[in-house]
Amino acid sequence: MAELKYPKNVVLGDITVRDGFQHEEQFVSTDAKLWALEELILSGFKRIEVTNFGNPKGMPQFKDADELYEKLYKSRKVKHLLDEVETTSITIRERAVDRAIEAKKRGAGPDRILFMVSTSESHHKKNSGLSLEEYWKMCEAYIPKAHAAGMKVCGTVSTIWGCPIEGPTELKKAVEFTQRWLDIGADDIEHADHDGSAPPNKVYEYFSMILDAIPNPALHIAHFHMTRGWGLANVLASLQAGITHFESTLGGTGGQPANFVDGVPVAGTGSYYYQDPTITGLVSTEDMVVMMDEMGIDTGLDVDRVLKTGLMLEKILGRRLRSESAHSGRIPKELTGRS
Repeated sequence: MAELKYPKNVVLGDITVRDGFQHEEQFVSTDAKLWALEELILSGFKRIEVTNFGNPKGMPQFKDADELYEKLYKSRKVKHLLDEVETTSITIRERAVDRAIEAKKRGAGPDRILFMVSTSESHHKKNSGLSLEEYWKMCEAYIPKAHAAGMKVCGTVSTIWGCPIEGPTELKKAVEFTQRWLDIGADDIEHADHDGSAPPNKVYEYFSMILDAIPNPALHIAHFHMTRGWGLANVLASLQAGITHFESTLGGTGGQPANFVDGVPVAGTGSYYYQDPTITGLVSTEDMVVMMDEMGIDTGLDVDRVLKTGLMLEKILGRRLRSESAHSGRIPKELTGRS
């Protein structure tokens, strides 16, 4: 009998507190963010995104970046585990990298920072304010500075499967961008479907191309949005291609930076992602973990604690989130005795 083939061990990174909360239109308190980070670490996550060091005028959800790192590294709940955890922060432009380096020197900064490029020139310019060539030059200058400060660097490749501004894109170009990141010193690559454009067949095709060109799966992280509901199908397609590293958010939160925070208009993402602001979001951590557990894939996580954390996050954010497993639970493994 033919069996589905996929890796039996994976590495999952939860990015709720950064990517998940960036879409919230009410400021999430620093203590609530800290609680979420602590619970994720206690659930077994070894890779978490903490914040964005970009200008808080455009994204006030992260105005507490320095304070949050300081509280995390002083946390009695998880201090004994932090040596095993890799913390990441977004640093799209120069000043953000400088802030991350300053925080690292103070002893309360990220282990890893993340730069972003899009294969679509117009999408990239919209996100970074620079042309692609200007941005590559900036990264070539700043990756050595990050390494010298003791931080790893992740290079994101976006608009792999399509662009909300320009439309169709070429998969081959994203493979070339991946290699360019590695050539200039990036430690790993986030392959991002930032607007839910990726159908599963093209996900399988792309990651097969990637692993043919750069066959070390530890270098590649799959990042999918649920805008069109294809997220878990894309996770499965990635697994079948041989991908072992994934990112997600509790409750399928996040997506694009909010255009309003605490009732005040801010730069955010702008209108081109916001046909319906309720449908952005990433693959749900809870659903992905439960699915993988049922498939016999070792995630290294406390599945029950992950589900409890997801339910508590609904109370923090004040609404039902986009996880089914947080409410339906795991599939029972034995009879309960009830008729």
